[in-house]
Amino acid sequence: MAEIIVALDHPSAEEALDLVRRLGDQGRFFKVGLELYTRAGPDVVRRLRDHGKRVFLDLKLHDIPNTVAGAVRAAAALDVELITIHTAGGLPMMRAAVEAAEGTMGLLAVTLLTSLSPSDVEAVWGREIRSIRDEVSRLAGLAEECGLAGVVASALETGWLRPQVGADFLIVTPGIRPAGADLDDQMRVATPADAVEAGASYLVVGRPVTQADDPLAALQALQAEVAAARAP
Repeated sequence: MAEIIVALDHPSAEEALDLVRRLGDQGRFFKVGLELYTRAGPDVVRRLRDHGKRVFLDLKLHDIPNTVAGAVRAAAALDVELITIHTAGGLPMMRAAVEAAEGTMGLLAVTLLTSLSPSDVEAVWGREIRSIRDEVSRLAGLAEECGLAGVVASALETGWLRPQVGADFLIVTPGIRPAGADLDDQMRVATPADAVEAGASYLVVGRPVTQADDPLAALQALQAEVAAARAP
C-alpha cells in the first residue's frame, strides 16, 4: 500500500489550497491538522473534497465519549477518509467513536506523539517505562480491541508493531524525512524507504514538501523513493 499524505500545515486555507493546486494530480491525499482547521474550519475540508482530494482530518480528538462521538459524526458528514483520536481518552471513548463513525471512515488512534522522547513519556505517565515500543504496542492493542482501523505511530516502531497487528490494520507514520534532511522538532523519524520497509500503510510528509523550493519536485522524489521501496 504505502501512500504519501501531504500535511497542509499552513496558517490559511488560501495558502493550503495554493499548494494543492501546485501539486496538481500528483497530490491526491492531504492532511488537515489542528492549526489549519482552527483557522479555516470545515470549509477547507469541503473545498478539498470539491477538488476530488482525499482528506485525513488530524484533530487528535480527546474528550468525554459523547463529545468525541459528536465530533466523529460531524467529520463523517464532511466525507473525510481518516480521523485521529487519542488512545489516552480510554476504551469507552474509542468505542463511542467507532459506533459514531458507522464504518464511514477510518478511525486512527494516536499512540505516542513523534515529538516525545522516552524521558518525556516518563514525565507525563509519572512512571518509568521499559521502552517507547512497549508503550506503543500496549496502546495499539487497546485501539485494535476497540475496533479502530489503525494507529498513528512512528516508523521506528512500525516494523516491530506490524507483525502484531496484521496486514489489514492501518499504520500511519508521521515524522518522515528524506535522508539528510533537517529533523525540525521531530524526535523519532525515518526515511520514506525505511517506513515502507517497516510496513507503513501511509506516510505523512509536511515540511519536506510544503517548505521546498519546488514542492512538486519534492513530492515526486518522495513518491519515487516509496515506489522503489515497494518494488520486489
